[in-house]
Amino acid sequence: MKKISYIFLATLFLSAIGTQTSAAEVKTYDSNGAITFVPSTDPIDPVDPLEPSNPITPIDPTNPDGPEPGTSGPLSIDYASSLSFGEQKISSKTETYYANAQKYKNAAANILEGPNFVQVSDNRGTESGWTLKVKQNGQFQTSVGQVLTGAKITFYNGNIVTASQSAKPSNFSKTLTLDPSGAEALVMSARVSEGAGTYLMDWGNSVDTAKKSIALEVPGSTTKFAKSYSTTFTWVLTDAPGN
Repeated sequence: MKKISYIFLATLFLSAIGTQTSAAEVKTYDSNGAITFVPSTDPIDPVDPLEPSNPITPIDPTNPDGPEPGTSGPLSIDYASSLSFGEQKISSKTETYYANAQKYKNAAANILEGPNFVQVSDNRGTESGWTLKVKQNGQFQTSVGQVLTGAKITFYNGNIVTASQSAKPSNFSKTLTLDPSGAEALVMSARVSEGAGTYLMDWGNSVDTAKKSIALEVPGSTTKFAKSYSTTFTWVLTDAPGN
């Protein structure tokens, strides 16, 4: 009987503990988390035209001191490739010459090649759109004004690359030909709800396609002096959204 009583008492004791445990009072309290973003005016480094999440240091083929810095402000042109068509033999036939691929250093200081490109960043925090155009400031000419008459530059294989999750600019020129008289040509434009972050317009999507994506056609009838010819380009970024 004693043994049975002990078992009964132990069972009763454990049952009481369980009842007390299940009846424990639970209290809750809510706290807050918050963050506020503001437009950034920090300069944006150029990124790899083939791996846009990786920063690079571009090499300017026309300036040993390096490229000019990008524009300031939360909506900026961070970089645009200068174009070198190399050293070519004088020809009496119409010839097409291609711009060399863009060379750049990665974080490990290795020299790589990729497509020529222009880079735009929109850090306004509004996703309100923008438009990028380009113009050629006159025909190729020598330092004494001898003009490469009839020469024409055409950009092929245009495509937009980005690491941003905002929608890509939906209006862009896959092919564009520049007018030496200075008329602006559309490069790319972001509509409202597009284009927040950093975007590159690449000409070519690989090293191989890059080498055949920007062409300079020179008529055979054009007089060519044994001299260097050059021109300049102006990239124009506005906060007007694309259509």
